[in-house]
Formats: sequence, C-alpha cells, structure tokens
Amino acid sequence: MLKREKLHLSSKKHVGAFNQPLVFFLFICLIFSVTGARLFWIQIINGSYYKKLSEENRIKLISNPPIRGRLLDRNGVVLADNKLFYSLSIQPRLLTKSEWIDLRKNLSDLLNISTTQLEIAFNKSHSDTPYKKVLITNLSEEQVVKFKEQEINLYGAQIDIDLVRHYPFKSLAAHALGYTQLITQQEFSQLSDKGYKLSDRIGRKGIEAAFESELRGKWGGEMLEIDSIGTVQRSLGLKLPKAGKDIKLTLDLKLQRTAEKVLSDKVGGAIVALDPRTGAIRAIASQPTFDLNFFSEPFTRNQYDNLLLSSKRPLLSRALNAYDPGSTWKPVTAIAGMESGKFPASRKLNTVPCITYGSHCFPEYNKRGFGWIKYEDAFRVSSNTFFYQVGVGVGSQALYDAAIKLGFDNYTGIETFIEENKGLVGNKKWADAGRGWSKSGETPWIVEDMASASIGQSVVLVTPLQLARAYAVFANGGYLITPHLFNGNRDWRSEQYLQKVDLQETTLNTIRRGLRKVVTSGTAIGMNVDSSIFPPVAGKTGTAEDSSGGADHAWFVGFAPYDSGEIVIVAFAQNTPGGGSVHALPMAKKILQTWYEQTSDNELTSSKD
Repeated sequence: MLKREKLHLSSKKHVGAFNQPLVFFLFICLIFSVTGARLFWIQIINGSYYKKLSEENRIKLISNPPIRGRLLDRNGVVLADNKLFYSLSIQPRLLTKSEWIDLRKNLSDLLNISTTQLEIAFNKSHSDTPYKKVLITNLSEEQVVKFKEQEINLYGAQIDIDLVRHYPFKSLAAHALGYTQLITQQEFSQLSDKGYKLSDRIGRKGIEAAFESELRGKWGGEMLEIDSIGTVQRSLGLKLPKAGKDIKLTLDLKLQRTAEKVLSDKVGGAIVALDPRTGAIRAIASQPTFDLNFFSEPFTRNQYDNLLLSSKRPLLSRALNAYDPGSTWKPVTAIAGMESGKFPASRKLNTVPCITYGSHCFPEYNKRGFGWIKYEDAFRVSSNTFFYQVGVGVGSQALYDAAIKLGFDNYTGIETFIEENKGLVGNKKWADAGRGWSKSGETPWIVEDMASASIGQSVVLVTPLQLARAYAVFANGGYLITPHLFNGNRDWRSEQYLQKVDLQETTLNTIRRGLRKVVTSGTAIGMNVDSSIFPPVAGKTGTAEDSSGGADHAWFVGFAPYDSGEIVIVAFAQNTPGGGSVHALPMAKKILQTWYEQTSDNELTSSKD
C-alpha cells in the first residue's frame, strides 16, 4: 500500500515537470503574438497615421495670413485698410506650474493687467493650437514696447502680430462697405477646401462680402523643424502669402460725407446720389448707422446684442429697404396713363376736393382741388385727385407694366443685392393670390387699392435706390441704368447694363417738363432759395403715409442739370412728418451744393491745365 502511494506521488511530479515548460512556452508565444499584432496594427494598418504624427512632432507649419485688399473711393482715398493687431500668448508646455505663477506675476506688473484676468485666460479650455494659448488681445503699442524690453525675462510668453480690418472714417458708408468677422464653424466646413482657416475673417456685408474672393488673397506659410521641447532648429521652406486685390469704388468721399451729415439729425433715412448716365453711385448713406471698427475689435456678448437687437436697427440699410413712396410715385402713374392711350399728354382733368371710390372718399391734399389741369401742372401742385383718375382709369395691369419699365418690383443690379429689398407693386394678380399673407381668393383687388396705388400709398413699396434708378430714366433721356459701386474696367453703357426704356417721346418729355415745374414754381420751389448758382434742377417732393403705422415719410427726388442730367439725388427722411419740401428737399439741396462745387472746381482745374 505504501509502495503504491509513493508511485502515485512520483507520477504527479513527472506530470508537473512536464507542464511547466509547456505553460511557459505558451505564455511566451502569447506575448510575442500580441506584440506582433500590435506592431502590425501600428506599422501596416495605421502606418500612415502614425507617420503623420511623427512628422508633426518634428515639423511645425506656421501659417502666414494674406493682407486683405483695400477699399478706395473714386479718387483713391482709402476707405478700408488693415492695421497691426498685437496679442499676448504663452506656450503652456514650456512652463511648470510654479514657473507660470512667476510669469503671471511679471506680466501683470509689466503690462498693468490683473493676475486674475491672466489666470482666467490661462484656464480657458480653448487654445489656438496645441502649442499656444492667447491671454490678451488688442495690446497697446506701449504694452508691446514694454514687453520687448523685458522679453528675455519672460520665457514662455510671446507677442503675436496679426492684421485686422480698419476703417479710418468709422461709420462712413458703413452699409455699403460692409465689415469682416471671424469665420464660423459652419462656414469653415464649407470653405476649408478653398483655403480658408478657422482664424480667417470673412466679408459679412456690403462690398466686403460681395468681393470676398478678390479681397481676401491667399495664405502663405513657413515649415519649421523643431526639437522635442518645441525649439526651432531650422526653416525647411517658405511660401509668401498673396495679398488681396484693392477694390476701387464709385463713391466720392466729399459727397458721402455730406450725405452722412445731412442725415445725422434724422431718426431714420437714406441718401442716394448717382450718375444717371452710367449708374455709378457717388454717395449712399443710411441712418442710423454704426462704427465698422466694432467688428474688428474684441467685444462682449452684451455689446454685440445691443447692436444687433437694437430697436433702431442700425445694421439695416435704409437705402436698400422698401417704403411707401407717396407722390414721388406719380410719374409711374403718368406713364401708365399716357402709354395706355387712355389719358394722353394733352388731356385735362378736373381736380376736386374729394373723389369717392368704393366706400372711401379720397381727398385732395389741399381739401379744395385745383380745377382743370394737365399732367405738367398736376406734377407742379402734386394733385392727388388728378392721379386717382388716371390710375383708376387705366387699371392695375397698366400701372404695373409702367412700374416694371422703370425697374420697380425687381432688383436693381447693385453688387450688394443680397441685402436689397425687392419692394412691392400691388396689382390684381398679387391680390387674388392672397397678397402674401392670406389664402388665394380671399383678398381680391378692389377699387380702393387702385386709388391708393395711383399715388404710391398702401400697396406700393419702393427702395430709395430703386427710386434713384427710375428717375435716372427721366434724367438721361430714357435709359434704365444699373446702379453700381464697383469702379472697375466694365463698360457700364453697354447693352448689358444700360437698356432703352420703351416710352413715347411725348410721355418722357411731358414728365420731364412737369418735374421741372415742380422746382420752378411748385412744391419744390425751396430749391431755388439762396441757390442762384445751381444748374437748373427738376424733381418731385413726396409726403407718404407709413403703411406700417408710423409717422409720415418725407421724400425728394431730383436731377441736375435739367438738360444734361449728370446727377440724381434721392433724399428720404423716415417717419419725419411735415412734408418732403420741409425735411427731404433741404437734404438734397446740400448734396447738390457739394456736387456742384466739386464739378465747378474740376472744370476750373481742367481749364487751367
């Protein structure tokens, strides 16, 4: 029995001795298999990825932004350029916690910045790159000089230099020029394949947006070899950035300044001055306005909301927004009457205190009427009852056709069209379709609509720029121009931009003579007071009820000289009751004075040469 037990124990020892090497062998195989699989995964499957990481640890690409093209007025005066922008940043990986505390104290003392502000910026999760954190933006030149003097003692910190958009005249032509802002994440995802970077600024409004591709230029960069702690060893290559193109505009600085000045005391309004021969816009201003440099400098969320959500809507271009035109619309009704043949140029109509259409008696503004008169005197005294009869007599389609000939209910062709309101010319088809807010068939066109449309009220909305374009037709002898801000090498008198309007000569001449009478002996006679040196002016005043419920609008549209038509001016005072002759005409008069003085000076200079 004892012998059998010893034999059993002996066999167990042999089995154990046999299993130990096998287990060890299998363990070694397992380790090598895992290691081999991992190496295969790293080197074969993900080899290119890890190679890229390795290169990034050794090579660093420093991007150099392009210089954005400038915006110039017609005489080469700079309206938008770029200025140096300094920011303070650090490289956190170069600093221990205690070193950061010392650096923070030194920066605070040197630059007069609180340690709390520096610590908050340091602890922000966002960083421009894995190598850098921006602590302070928009450093003053004095702070930069102080930093440079002590830079050797500020290891880990650096001054970064960038370019930001700068507008030397601040709010001048703000809505026309537009501004730039940092690109959004959504924009970056759409534009990254075009060379945009997350640190790019992009044109957001006006010319800055319309000519973004020409203005922005192309990024450059330098490839640097760095060691394990980030120290630059050598440059591996340099590609210079390509500057954007300068854009020369049609704007005239002196005329634009006058436009901004005459609007400054208005609650809202717009000025448009353009050359009716080519469509070149010499001045385009809107009130209220804003400082374009706001978007180039750091601002808080509250500051941004105060501007964006202001009840005064300073970001809205009144020159491109639509309003009730009032009596400045009457030439359109005159075209409908004469071109339809129903109310020829020689026709006389009896103007009375009031004419009833439907359930409403539409009054003459003087409550008396002016007796039997023709078109020219109807313009001169701005008779409502004369044009009621013409408009209702021809119907909505004839009025709409006349409006289309002058470019209404359509975009003008200006480069910043994305911000332009198309306006409205109400008609039977539009009303039957629901007027844009009701169901088809529920809002039929009625005779009261037709009477209102005849004098530019209620169902008619136009922009100041549309009105300037329309009156250019009367100034230039019957051509519809394309308003533009770009003063490039384009033939603005070619058929692509200049179209002959289908009007009878008698129609055009009758309206022109009527507009001239408005200034010589009618509602715009104030244009002649203290202005004997002016060339002959023609135009039309307008006082329009605000269909949105506000106070009356004041308008004046005119052109000069009467015979040759070299400038068209639209002056618009939003919700400024008192009449176009009281509020709008004086604004236009000052614009005309500036224009005439410049024209006279240029002619005098040319004669001396």
